[in-house]
Amino acid sequence: MSCSATDLAVLLGPNATEAANYICGQLGDVNNKFIDAAFAIDNTYLLFSAYLVFSMQLGFAMLCAGSVRAKNTMNIMLTNVLDAAAGGLFYYLFGYAFAFGSPSNGFIGKHYFGLKDIPTASADYSNFLYQWAFAIAAAGITSGSIAERTQFVAYLIYSSFLTGFVYPVVSHWFWSVDGWASPFRTDGDLLFRTGAIDFAGSGVVHMVGGIAGLWGAFIEGPRLGRFDNGGRAIALRGHSASLVVLGTFLLWFGWYGFNPGSFNKILVTYETGTYNGQWSAVGRTAVTTTLAGCTAALTTLFGKRLLSGHWNVTDVCNGLLGGFAAITGGCSVVEPWAAIICGFVAALVLLGCNKLAEKLKYDDPLEAAQLHGGCGAWGLIFTALFAQEKYLNQIYGNRPGRPHGLFMGGGGKLLGAQLIQIIVITGWVSATMGTLFFILKKMKLLRISAEDEMAGMDMTRHGGFAYMYFDDDESHKAIQLRRVEPRSPSPSGANTTPTPV
Repeated sequence: MSCSATDLAVLLGPNATEAANYICGQLGDVNNKFIDAAFAIDNTYLLFSAYLVFSMQLGFAMLCAGSVRAKNTMNIMLTNVLDAAAGGLFYYLFGYAFAFGSPSNGFIGKHYFGLKDIPTASADYSNFLYQWAFAIAAAGITSGSIAERTQFVAYLIYSSFLTGFVYPVVSHWFWSVDGWASPFRTDGDLLFRTGAIDFAGSGVVHMVGGIAGLWGAFIEGPRLGRFDNGGRAIALRGHSASLVVLGTFLLWFGWYGFNPGSFNKILVTYETGTYNGQWSAVGRTAVTTTLAGCTAALTTLFGKRLLSGHWNVTDVCNGLLGGFAAITGGCSVVEPWAAIICGFVAALVLLGCNKLAEKLKYDDPLEAAQLHGGCGAWGLIFTALFAQEKYLNQIYGNRPGRPHGLFMGGGGKLLGAQLIQIIVITGWVSATMGTLFFILKKMKLLRISAEDEMAGMDMTRHGGFAYMYFDDDESHKAIQLRRVEPRSPSPSGANTTPTPV
């Protein structure tokens, strides 16, 4: 709102100047209140979204706990807690600056270390909290891949390195206003005239965490007993499907902060005085997220039924999460019908990656590399095929004729940008995290001893079990070892009740 006392004075007659100044002053106060309200609404929205994304850590913890054997429950839950704790400190000290420290170069940020000079007009504490929740989500993905056989010190080292350096550099490339491949660049020098479109992190979060986990699990090798001497895969099932389902629903709930929350603001109008604003785009994003996950879950349900003959709830949960990981990159720029295609293909990608992993004798207890890495890569390609030009212009700035989805008539430039994103993320994470895991292995800091692995890390490394339990393999052994003493005549000639030994 603006007001000119000079223009008003002509209309007001005697004492016009004083009256005009008074009216403009009042309107100015009202205008400032509207500005204050807009900041408050947008910051509240972003904070609430940050809380939702942080709640996903509880989902990760429950999912991981249910997916491992009971003798490693305390270990995997403690690593999830430390992902958040160590990640918080390192992202505060270095990560946020490397990711969003603008002005900077195209490779890495160089301001806001330790949140110095925060808040500013473009960066507030709420933004730091939201981005921290994303960083620790990437670290949580990796922990699932190397579960049940990794030394505790290795978790601390990789989590700090990932959240403090590896992940922030990638997020700078694609989300910062200075990033070399970012669609938010202010100088207009966009990769293929569009920049790489990864709205909420199919590549930045899920591929980073998945590829890091891929290298960790590959360098460590499979868990003892995962493959027999002939190379045949042996299922080492998690001990609690209930925890897996609980974790999945918590992650589903948190994803409504992960994807819709990535708008950062909600009080943005596209057409003044109409229903067409960012609040509507937020709703559409929640719908596309839901449809992709639901479709992937059902596709996995029937796909696994055909392959194995069982209705497996754990596989369905993983399929659901694979659909979410895939839609994350393009959730805001596609129509709801396209999200169904995304979820369907994501389920097939996950099933295919799991088959390939089994043939290559690759062991990932939570299928994290296949789910987040494979489905995340598909999500970037999906965005290049189905992104709508009008949605891209609403979110990333109006650029008439900008490249958009190939199947939507937008040409192949966006597909080229997305393929470059897949390649550089794979190369960067492989060079950094692969090297780190290799060094940890050479220093004998990566894998626990065979004796500790067989006994379980809860007892050998953490002082006791999470709760009393019988793992499947141990209960089978117990059944086989049970013996019943033969019946012997009692003094009266009657048989006695068998005594278990």
